[in-house]
Amino acid sequence: MENLALIDSFSEFKDDKQIDRVTLMAILEDVFRNALKKKYGSDDNFDIIVNPDKGDLEIWRNRVVVADDEVEDPNEEISLTEARKIEDDFEVGEDVSEEVKLIDLGRRSILALRQNLISKIHEHDNTIIYKQFKDLEGEIYTAEVHHIRHRAVILLDDEGNEIILPKDKQIPSDFFRKGDNVRGIIESVELKGNKPSIIMSRANPVFLEKLFEQEIPEVYDGLITVKKVVRIPGEKAKVAVDSYDDRIDPVGACVGMKGSRIHGIVRELGNENIDVINYTTNINLFITRALSPARVTSVKLNEETKRAEVILRPEEVSKAIGRGGHNIRLAGQLTGYEIDVLREGAEEDVELTEFSDEIEGWIIDEFKKIGLDTAKSVLDYDLKDLVSRTDLEEETIQEVISILKEEFEE
Repeated sequence: MENLALIDSFSEFKDDKQIDRVTLMAILEDVFRNALKKKYGSDDNFDIIVNPDKGDLEIWRNRVVVADDEVEDPNEEISLTEARKIEDDFEVGEDVSEEVKLIDLGRRSILALRQNLISKIHEHDNTIIYKQFKDLEGEIYTAEVHHIRHRAVILLDDEGNEIILPKDKQIPSDFFRKGDNVRGIIESVELKGNKPSIIMSRANPVFLEKLFEQEIPEVYDGLITVKKVVRIPGEKAKVAVDSYDDRIDPVGACVGMKGSRIHGIVRELGNENIDVINYTTNINLFITRALSPARVTSVKLNEETKRAEVILRPEEVSKAIGRGGHNIRLAGQLTGYEIDVLREGAEEDVELTEFSDEIEGWIIDEFKKIGLDTAKSVLDYDLKDLVSRTDLEEETIQEVISILKEEFEE
């Protein structure tokens, strides 16, 4: 029958999209009812019988027999003469059930029905994909590079689902070729129209946390807890770890013998420098550990402003600040405190802001970006180091150094 032929023509969708037969039948019924409403004005008096085992579908229209000159609604009423063409013993007031063939809907309606059915199947499929990936948010996923664009890499998984890895979600050193397998976390899933938009990230701190779970058995088993992760993707990261079992050294277990365990993670992240730190609720100690590899002399906290003054020996300051100010910035993010670095004997030092009459504010801000906020902190650095660490011209830095030196020569 025509109905069965139409159903069978959509078997390709069932196979390609892995849509089960029962769901396909439910979609079919919904689409047919919409077609009936358009054709007859209402589908209330129609019975649609779906047999998912056979893949069959029947449509029956139920009408009441009335006298030939009393038909007011042709959809719900049938004249006695027309009824007796179906069966010759019908009488006025009886119910007539008549099967509706696809051809009765008209060629245009059938084409519209087909398009609507395709749309419904795609919509159902997209909803399934959306729910599937929504459950995977925050989890590691692997997909293959399909297309490389200027602002994003388009990935496809084994089922042909499209995943987007935007440029700002990549590690700066990432370089991909078509066919490469890429790992990242599913960062967000949204429905844009009826199509799911799946975004992957390799720059999110959660990616590093999940790599620890994947690569370090004690973290996976829950013996070691990753308390917090902060990152500057591709440059440096700090990971605070803890264990409820005093017999376990969480840092040692994560790093492994000669760095064997963490090496794979570092390689995955483009040789990102990873500091693994023992977590503690003692904030002074936590800040001290967070500023590793620098050795801190003392820490003074201001709980109200969430600031910490850290005293270090002059030779430890550059270690605390780190290249480009990365170390001190990440230490602040990890501990939740704004960290001010002071040198031992800083009472003889002078704040850079005291020179605002001679040095422009934006120049002072450039030094502050790398943790240098006093005269001596700037003078402790070699000229070439200051040029490489800041966005200032060498001539500008020389002028600043001359001004600062005059202060201490007076």
